[in-house]
Amino acid sequence: MTLIDRTKDFLDHAGQIARFAGRLFSLSIKPPYEIKEFLAQCYFIGYKSLPLVGLTGFIMGLVLTMQLRPSLVYYGVQSQLPVMVGVAIVREIGPVITALIFAGKIGSSIGAELGSMKVTEQIDAMEVSGTNPYKYLVATRVVATILMLPVLTMLGDAISLFGAYIGVNINSVTSFNLFFTQIFRNLQFGDVVPAMIKTFFFGFVVGVIGCYKGYNSSKGTRGVGNSANSAVVLSSVLIFVVDLLAVQITALLGLN
Repeated sequence: MTLIDRTKDFLDHAGQIARFAGRLFSLSIKPPYEIKEFLAQCYFIGYKSLPLVGLTGFIMGLVLTMQLRPSLVYYGVQSQLPVMVGVAIVREIGPVITALIFAGKIGSSIGAELGSMKVTEQIDAMEVSGTNPYKYLVATRVVATILMLPVLTMLGDAISLFGAYIGVNINSVTSFNLFFTQIFRNLQFGDVVPAMIKTFFFGFVVGVIGCYKGYNSSKGTRGVGNSANSAVVLSSVLIFVVDLLAVQITALLGLN
């Protein structure tokens, strides 16, 4: 396949995803609203993901603190350890790592679930019965991912900071109040708000890609597996792309 053919396939694929997302916007604002299914997806996507996000966040904060401490001690600025860890977690590491964990768990789950429904013709049966499968299956899941990922990120950041507090106290003694006072005293508007805003876009990416890959899954069990795998890979890549754009926009707005 030539470079031109690859470029055409890429643009065609991007256009199909954009059209898929555009259809989502047009249907999400029109009644009737699938409130019961939406709440069920919020429970599954948000609450069921919390243990994994919390465990990952705790280990991330603990390891980051233990890795940074020797370097700061070498330069004689170990007192700045809480500030450096706190700003790094809240501003960049927490949102991105949480989004990647979210993409691996929820993106693959959505891709596999909708792919299985596509292969077993359950989606076709919903259309025949008069139910709009796009509105019932896709819109509810995408909106749930958009709303739940910021919540998971905030909880993950809090657990990460607690893990960092434990890490600081492994080799020294720092009070709980002093540790978090140092962190929150040095956090600024440009550290917190842009980091939270971009998590909504991360959630949108994970939801749209997972639903698109599952909704357009090919026949057979291999197709379902490919849908789940490609949903995770593409979501992860787009998370980094969105993060890069967010950093550039934040810099242009002078929020760095």
